[in-house]
Amino acid sequence: MTLELDLVTRLPLTLAADPGRVIAKLFLPGEEGAEGHSRAAGIVDRVLALTDDEVDGLVDALLDRFEPRHRDYRGTLARHAAIVAPRVRAPAELSPARTLLLGASFTAEYAVEGAAVTNPSAVAHPDQSGLPPGALRLVLSLRAVGEGHMSSIGFAVGVLGPGPTVRLESRTGPLTTGMVVPVAWERGRLRSLLADHGLDDEVTRSVLDALDRSLAGDGLERAFASMPAELLRRPQAAGILAGIRSVAGSLRGVEFPVDSALTQRVLWPTVASESKGMEDARFVRFTAPDGTVDYRATYTAYDGTHILPRLLTSPDLRIFTSSPLAGPAARNKGMALFPRLVGGRHLALCRSDGETTGLTASDDGLVWEPSRSVHEPRAPFELIQVGNCGSPIETSAGWLVLTHGVGPMRTYTVGAILLDLADPSTVVATLPEPLLTPTLTETDGYVPNVVYSCGGLVHDGRLWLPYGIGDSRVGMASVPVDALLARMTRATARPVEQS
Repeated sequence: MTLELDLVTRLPLTLAADPGRVIAKLFLPGEEGAEGHSRAAGIVDRVLALTDDEVDGLVDALLDRFEPRHRDYRGTLARHAAIVAPRVRAPAELSPARTLLLGASFTAEYAVEGAAVTNPSAVAHPDQSGLPPGALRLVLSLRAVGEGHMSSIGFAVGVLGPGPTVRLESRTGPLTTGMVVPVAWERGRLRSLLADHGLDDEVTRSVLDALDRSLAGDGLERAFASMPAELLRRPQAAGILAGIRSVAGSLRGVEFPVDSALTQRVLWPTVASESKGMEDARFVRFTAPDGTVDYRATYTAYDGTHILPRLLTSPDLRIFTSSPLAGPAARNKGMALFPRLVGGRHLALCRSDGETTGLTASDDGLVWEPSRSVHEPRAPFELIQVGNCGSPIETSAGWLVLTHGVGPMRTYTVGAILLDLADPSTVVATLPEPLLTPTLTETDGYVPNVVYSCGGLVHDGRLWLPYGIGDSRVGMASVPVDALLARMTRATARPVEQS
């Protein structure tokens, strides 16, 4: 059995999945079984056939049971009723009660953590008010897993310190998936993404040339309408236009209510590429050259067949923009952004080949160049593959990168390497043994023999590492940073020098 670093302290904190954390989502009967026809028309007919007294009784019972569990429950039912409204064949407008019942017939509760909560990353909270000296409020992003292995991104809030302590704040209250809002494309970025999808021909260029500086409003439809007839007659034109529409629709904004708590917010799939889940967000506080700070995260979008990395950006963890990424390095799971520019460029760790940690660069943070290998599987605890466990952490000795290694029996451990501050393609030192290995109490879970993190942070001289256990629950560990760096070895087998 692989031994882990003896400097690690496991803290008495476990975050377990809460099946009471539910959202009210659209439910179209039949689609869960991949039926070939819609059952919606018959359901609508049965709702219309009920008497007013029957409708009122059913709605009163629904509101009594479900309204306390959901934010804006009536508004949600009304929106879902509007989706199936074209199937309503009534001569008069539906009453408010019948509208709510119609919406409820196409709504289901979904427990976002019904199966598991795992793979956290940690960043400093945007609000540090009301804390004693030496304390830090932190945000944990969480991979919440529900029925059908559908993943979404949730949040927990905790307080570190003073001293080597941590506590979690309450996660009570109804959840919200926010409101999807339009986001305008910058045309150059859209052009790069279309080219990355193989859409770079005369049809594409005609559409782009017809666009305004953004895709706000009906700009894309106007561009389609203005295309020359000669291009539209091409046999491949319809497929190209469908591809352009799909790519252009992959930029999304989500805004959460101002009065919602961070722990009540759930980032839920909004585009086709993530229709089966949003996995393993790696959050980082990014500082721009002018000193402005925002939150960024890469995550894995999964549609049931393919995986793609996507980017989240947010000024405050209330308003989010979700963007597709492009380029040769944006092809696999596990991208992790550096917290600032290095040498005037965006950098990220990636694993384009599925087993080796690489370094990639970008001018705009969206289109990523081919990666260079920086860390290959070598040690016994990483024979199968290696990857990162979150964004690099800047220290005076170098970029501290938490890694994951997969060894025999598909056992996941957490390790560490150190990259040069000025040239992160250079490995300065490595930790010869794992930082974390599944203990006997951490062996079992949804996926056995796994400890895994999507990012830690340094506070008060300690590395604080939230980590998933068995892909089912979350624990927290800490280790003194200086002691960790001192245990790492250079190529010459000398301890890392401290500044």
